[in-house]
Amino acid sequence: DSAVAALLLREQGHEVQGLFMANWSEDDSYCTIAADYQDARAVCRELGIPLHRVDFSNEYRQRVFDYFLTEYRAGRTPNPDVLCNREIKFGVCLEHVRRLGGHRFATGHYARRLEGASGVELHKARDTAKDQSYFLHSLERTQLETALFPLGELLKSEVRERARAAGLPVHDKPDSTGICFIGERPFREFLSQYVADRPGPIETPDGECLGTHHGLAFYTLGQRGGLEIGGRAGHAESAWYVARKVLERNALIVVQGHDHPLLLASRVMTGVAHWLIDAPTTAFKAVVKLRYRQADQDCEVLPLGDGRLQLRCSTPQRAVTPGQFAVLYEGTRCLGGAVIEAAER
Repeated sequence: DSAVAALLLREQGHEVQGLFMANWSEDDSYCTIAADYQDARAVCRELGIPLHRVDFSNEYRQRVFDYFLTEYRAGRTPNPDVLCNREIKFGVCLEHVRRLGGHRFATGHYARRLEGASGVELHKARDTAKDQSYFLHSLERTQLETALFPLGELLKSEVRERARAAGLPVHDKPDSTGICFIGERPFREFLSQYVADRPGPIETPDGECLGTHHGLAFYTLGQRGGLEIGGRAGHAESAWYVARKVLERNALIVVQGHDHPLLLASRVMTGVAHWLIDAPTTAFKAVVKLRYRQADQDCEVLPLGDGRLQLRCSTPQRAVTPGQFAVLYEGTRCLGGAVIEAAER
């Protein structure tokens, strides 16, 4: 994606330079930095543009990874990619670009930056299946003013075809998925290096103990696998799902049934919202994504006066997860978002 972004800008007559960020230790055997850097070098050679390599691993640790660990230790499920975009890519990396004399900062994100009547706006990409505006909602408008998203009007299939036609060596490289610093290893294996086991009871809503969990940090709401409780006498054979975390008792509450009432919520409470529009002071209608790749959900947004929001969803939402982001839209335009703190029926 970044390679084709550079290709398109060069074709448009821009003076383009490549910048490769190293945000994690190359000593980690699961990290793909070394291979990714060689790919970046090959692309820049093919395009005839210079490549700069910068190391932001210290900044990433302080601004993103420490937050990631703090959230998990508190029993929440964070989304570090949102912080990485705001603090690293469009934070320290953009500052570095300016020191190099760069006037604009282009990335391979699938999103659109449009000029509206009141200034710059963030919109969904044409390829809605690949749209990444969710991860960009916490940018400042000053950061967006410098940004370019050359892929915003293209489908992923068209991007691959452009790369293939141009002879770029990464035209068939698989898409990166998941959290970059975890790689292909099992999530619990990675997290257990930083978060100690803290066993506690796995219970039904009625208080029946079904087993022991390894620590609330290792589970997320709606999770089905990894509970190690199997069938239980007196209960149906249907699967068990994580429905609640009771931090005070270090208890994990599980239920049977994909759409059990305890998994559903219509009201969502958030932390202080970040807006890409003038901050609203009265209730309004919008659509919300409560996690990436979720279909848009109709909701009413109620500003609470202290910067926080209450969202009232038109239909109950499943496994609304504290720590994730609620991102608001009007049509294709991203209005802003906030971290989810709690949800209730």
